[in-house]
Amino acid sequence: MTETMTSDMPQDAEIVAGVMPDARQERILVIKLSALGDIILAMGAFAAIRSAHPRAHITVLTTRLYVDLIKSTGYFDAIAIDRRPKLYQVREVLALRRFLRNGNFDRIYDLQTSDRSGFYYRLFWPGKTPEWSGIAKGCSHPHDNPDRDSLHTIDRLADQLHRSGIENVPPPFIAGSDIDLERFGVRSPFVLICPGGAPHRPDKRWPAERFGLLAKKIADYRLTPVLIGTDKEAEVLGKIDSMCPKARNLMGRTGFLDIAGLAARSVLAIGNDTGPMHIAAAAGAPSIVLFSRDSDPKKSAPRGTTDNAVSIVRENDLRELTVNRVMDEVRHRLDLVD
Repeated sequence: MTETMTSDMPQDAEIVAGVMPDARQERILVIKLSALGDIILAMGAFAAIRSAHPRAHITVLTTRLYVDLIKSTGYFDAIAIDRRPKLYQVREVLALRRFLRNGNFDRIYDLQTSDRSGFYYRLFWPGKTPEWSGIAKGCSHPHDNPDRDSLHTIDRLADQLHRSGIENVPPPFIAGSDIDLERFGVRSPFVLICPGGAPHRPDKRWPAERFGLLAKKIADYRLTPVLIGTDKEAEVLGKIDSMCPKARNLMGRTGFLDIAGLAARSVLAIGNDTGPMHIAAAAGAPSIVLFSRDSDPKKSAPRGTTDNAVSIVRENDLRELTVNRVMDEVRHRLDLVD
């Protein structure tokens, strides 16, 4: 994909990367706005859509945070930024409407299937609506499976695409870059540790002290604990770092593709139910993911590139999850790796 703005592209959304569509090409739009874990779980659906429309010009409508990640897949000819306007932001809503209507899309795959993306379907009124795969009332390819809300995200997307004539949705996969470990001061072998999570959902986080004790036990096996997270997780990462001096703290230094590259080189990834663990699993790292009652692994657990690549350790209250129990799973996974 080259970064080219063209007069033939719809200009009422910000096109951050794109190539000119041929007048004879089928035009496809894929809608996937957020969140990080859901973006990763949709990677297989992205691949399946590209495979089903090999000669089409495919645009993805997403949010700015995920541009580089989505661009790295190579599945899309153009990437458009959704500013997610409020209803009272009339000019922004009208600009989005022009983008949708002027794009001359033959088919739209709504993989977000939210109230917001359902509203986008209505923005075509009173004009002609393109073929639409999603849950919007009146769309041409409805995903009307009554059990859709009980399915794992990947299975739900696969079922939606099946009803649109697309089969064989592969597992999520991210090709991590050939990362320079020396740039991060990391030596192999190492274990990637993701102790953060959404700040508004603290029940999804294993206590920092437990991660610190786990890191010390991992270091005893001559494995380097490598900590990743954002500046917002400074307190958690600092606590683990202080408890395990042999750990390597990469706070604020790893973008999404860096995480994929590190995960691909790691012997194991461990963390809470959070976006970076989805990246790690999709990059091929054997993974252990900690779940509380605050989220359901049957619906949203990371899935690896191979069977049994991801282990789920669940405790209703993560404060009750012991270090020994997690360490038992670490030993088990390392035996598998060896």
